[in-house]
Amino acid sequence: MPMKPGTLTAKGQETRRRIVAAAARLMFENGVADTTIEEVRARSGASNSQIYHHFADKAALVRAVIEFQTDAVLEPQQCLFTRLDTMEGLREWRDFAVDRQRELNCRGGCPIASLTSQLAEHDEAARLQLAHSFRRWSAGLQAGIAAMHAKGVLRPGVEPEALATVLLTALQGGLLLAQLNRDTRPLEIALDAALAHIESQLAGPGGR
Repeated sequence: MPMKPGTLTAKGQETRRRIVAAAARLMFENGVADTTIEEVRARSGASNSQIYHHFADKAALVRAVIEFQTDAVLEPQQCLFTRLDTMEGLREWRDFAVDRQRELNCRGGCPIASLTSQLAEHDEAARLQLAHSFRRWSAGLQAGIAAMHAKGVLRPGVEPEALATVLLTALQGGLLLAQLNRDTRPLEIALDAALAHIESQLAGPGGR
């Protein structure tokens, strides 16, 4: 019976982490459908018995990969989320996203979105988990905007949740076009338009 992560020894946790990291890399490179347990075994250096000790089947491994990729995307942004209560902080987050794509030469796109496109129409459990991943992302954005709203920086009727959705949608669309064009310009345009919309909702002279 597969072990739960919280009940593992330190060595078991490291083996599980290595398996999931290898599976995540392979699924990102080759796609979920074309990634086999045998390839994961070879890439991770784990044995088949170790893999099945941690995961009942490939579907369980996919669930773990979704969690792994979500954490990998969101953790570098955590410190930025705390500064999204100003336009300067929002622009810093925008620059982080653009600079990250430059580092990657606009290859790969968003790992969470990649999994979504492959799984959402064929795996209901995965779809729900991925929807939760995007809600986590949106919540990080929303918290900063809500703080801005609470300080009276934004107009009283503004909905922070809606503005967070605008930002996340602009980011995802921009990432897709940046990947296709191997150019950050579409991402810059999309995020700048989203920030301009937020700026138009300022309560002070900058708002319109």
